[in-house]
Amino acid sequence: MGRKLPAEQAEPRSSKKEKKNKKDKKRKLAAEAAATEEAVAKSSKKKRAEDGPGGGGAGEAENGAEKAVAVTGKGSEDPKYAARRSFSAAELPSQVLDCCKEFARPSPIQAHSWPFLLDGRDLIGIAATGSGKTIAFGVPALMHIRKKVGGKTGKKAVPRCLVLSPTRELAQQIADVLSEAGTPCGINSVCLYGGTSKGPQIAALKSGVDIVIGTPGRMKDLIEMGVCNLNEVSFVVLDEADRMLDLGFEPEVRAILSQTSSVRQMVMFSATWPLAVHKLAQEFMDPNPIKVVIGSEDLAANHDVMQIVEVLDDRSRDSRLLALLDKYHKAQSNRVLVFVLYKKEAARVETMLQRRGWKAVSVHGDKAQHDRTKALSLFKEGKCPLMVSFFQSLSYN
Repeated sequence: MGRKLPAEQAEPRSSKKEKKNKKDKKRKLAAEAAATEEAVAKSSKKKRAEDGPGGGGAGEAENGAEKAVAVTGKGSEDPKYAARRSFSAAELPSQVLDCCKEFARPSPIQAHSWPFLLDGRDLIGIAATGSGKTIAFGVPALMHIRKKVGGKTGKKAVPRCLVLSPTRELAQQIADVLSEAGTPCGINSVCLYGGTSKGPQIAALKSGVDIVIGTPGRMKDLIEMGVCNLNEVSFVVLDEADRMLDLGFEPEVRAILSQTSSVRQMVMFSATWPLAVHKLAQEFMDPNPIKVVIGSEDLAANHDVMQIVEVLDDRSRDSRLLALLDKYHKAQSNRVLVFVLYKKEAARVETMLQRRGWKAVSVHGDKAQHDRTKALSLFKEGKCPLMVSFFQSLSYN
């Protein structure tokens, strides 16, 4: 921001030349402030580009005014659990780290979680969305499976790692990352979620997989059908545990966990730490789990994102949305996500935007899973960079 200059005091006797000099000085100061602001913006953009895998990188260092890191739990101060601030310090096989090759260094949640998870400790991770959590638990999961299998590749794989997610879209996102990460290691995964045919998912389970990722509802259905056997699962991840409980999945989560091995390593990642999640951790985790907090336990939104709230009359919303799109999305080079309150509103806004010449897609619960997946792919790939979503449509399983 430019420095706010004090109002000029009246100088009745000042010459025109003096006034002109003052105006020139103010213009110069304003130009310098604008240049400084632009330089800061470019620096921030460069810093984000250097972030570690999963969206949160070394830019979230643990000192100064940047995000704090708190690590607690029995033995957490042991030197062997020092943060792995480089991939070489992790001392992991190249196949396992292949998924990290495009990044300069581990993100904070990865650097602090890996030493404990690789040592078999139960862990609670509190970090904002986009901090690199999938790789934080994904790399230790791959190592856990490699250790269990012991290099044997002849036998049909059985699930040894379970990842539970509150939504279909998050489950698919995790599955994409773990599938790519597991390929160099010969580790296969399947994603189980509702709203689509069970056939291909059942076929994948029968063919043999090492990692099962899914939503609680579909996972429970397939367990009850007898086609998803979790008896050998010894590495369990609850991702976005707070959201899972908020959506009422606690009974399903408990039922699913009861099907896994009694000797298991438990990992819970959450953006917040409410009482319900705390109680679940007490029941299913080691009495002395490690807790890694990046930033604050009271995280509710990513503080790196500027949020502007406008209160409008209902009749003004469409015109204001169109004005904002004209201002920020005219080149359609960036992606824009528009949330609405009702499913029918998502379809209405999509149609309204298309009639006004905007290339838009929508995602809501009334759409078939195939159409939802197609819309998400178009948005993700940038082919249709404007998407309208019912605010709970990413929360159905």
